[in-house]
Amino acid sequence: MKRTLIILAICLGFGLRAVAQQNPDDAAATKEDIQRYLEVTHSRQMMGQMVEAMMKPMHQMVHEQFEKDKDKLPADFETRMTKMMDDTMRSFPWDDMIQSMIPVYQKHLTKGDVNAMAAFYSTPTGQKLLKEMPQIMAEAMQTMMPMLRRHMEAMQERMQQEIAAMMKETGPASKPATKPTNN
Repeated sequence: MKRTLIILAICLGFGLRAVAQQNPDDAAATKEDIQRYLEVTHSRQMMGQMVEAMMKPMHQMVHEQFEKDKDKLPADFETRMTKMMDDTMRSFPWDDMIQSMIPVYQKHLTKGDVNAMAAFYSTPTGQKLLKEMPQIMAEAMQTMMPMLRRHMEAMQERMQQEIAAMMKETGPASKPATKPTNN
């Protein structure tokens, strides 16, 4: 009995020592840690700026579509489509979306990670990066749009070819199988 108590005390001692030596930076990030990080990074404002910046290339796409199909579209197509896109983008539940990201950040980042990122984004360089990021993203989107558009057009053309081929295969000569009747 005495021997069991000694072993239990030793195990308990080592267990407490291990807990005491655990680095607090390795602890899981709390909801409050992530919220502080999101505040330091001006997430809400940045989201709004990025949405505004993303709208410019989208407006350009609408304009190009209008120019391409002017004779088929109503005269106010561009104005109506631009307003609809703007209204849709502005009505997204951005705050709810930001809140829904908190558990994801918590899953992947420790308290130390969040503290280090918050420290960086609190520096002048971090603040500059945050300030410039919406414009960087807008310009990057603008440079990518022609490539994306070409890729999407090629994919759409291939899909149409595949659909045409499938329809040929199942043309009028192919009839659906009929169920045998039970007599």
